[in-house]
Amino acid sequence: MSPIRMRSLFLAPAIALASACTLAQGYPDKPVRVVVVFPPGGSNDVTARIVFRKLPELTGQQFIIDNRGGAAGTIGAAMVAQSDADGYTLMVQSTTHVANAFMYQGKLPYDTLKSFIGVTPLAKQVGMLLVHPSLPVKTTRDLIALAKKQPGQLDYGSAGNGSYVHLGMELLRAATGTRINHVPYRGGGPLSIALLSGEVQTTIGTIGAFVRHIQAKKLRALGVSSGERLPQFPDVPTIGESIPGFEWTAWVGAFAPAGTPAAVVDKLNGLLKQALADPKIVKLLTDATLYPMYMTPAQFDARLKADYDKYGKLMKDIGMVK
Repeated sequence: MSPIRMRSLFLAPAIALASACTLAQGYPDKPVRVVVVFPPGGSNDVTARIVFRKLPELTGQQFIIDNRGGAAGTIGAAMVAQSDADGYTLMVQSTTHVANAFMYQGKLPYDTLKSFIGVTPLAKQVGMLLVHPSLPVKTTRDLIALAKKQPGQLDYGSAGNGSYVHLGMELLRAATGTRINHVPYRGGGPLSIALLSGEVQTTIGTIGAFVRHIQAKKLRALGVSSGERLPQFPDVPTIGESIPGFEWTAWVGAFAPAGTPAAVVDKLNGLLKQALADPKIVKLLTDATLYPMYMTPAQFDARLKADYDKYGKLMKDIGMVK
């Protein structure tokens, strides 16, 4: 091999690294599109609009929210997966991203783990075990005892097959050996109506969707699905206080297409870390019953893989997938 050829081989990685660092230093130098893969108004959209409002202040560039809902987030995800991997098209998606890998086995035009880089989670969603006030239970233990006493006679509602609510209740059933019938609805709105009317007796719902009904005592809160009690509801115990080890939280996270330079991902991660530490952003999130959640890209990658395994096992255990 000629000396010139050998020198080129040694120089190429250094040149690539220098180019990536230069790119990150200048990033962003034009507006960034943030694709929210669900319609406006939901927790993904609310999280994105709260957190990314800080980034123009930090960078001098616009971060434009672009809602591309449909097919449980898979339409928007496919669009982002096929976008240029330059940091100028990002995705905001929830834990549903992992569940979709099993709900749409072999039908997704992207690979859930390989087609994206997780930049960082942005917020944690916490569920709350709720019952209609007519049900004669005051605690999680009461509900379990009643379900065991009356197997198959209680109904729980969900926002649809494979939803956070559905899988959370199935995890509870599996952990307690209870038989509670699943009644799926087409979204959180119909589920709220069904629970408020007593059409179904219980659910694990995301707090933001039910908080005003809890405060009005139209629903009774038995426990929160996080590992710790929440400041807004200090008197509501965790479900884990009755079912040791139980925890069922979801995240809303930011992603970039696979192939995005590591230096750009790290720059984005740092910007979002600053945003999530801003007291105003923290207050806006917590007021919406969303809780700031930051990780490094490596930590988020590990969480994604762990959730992938967790969701896959649960969905196989309950017979949703083979």
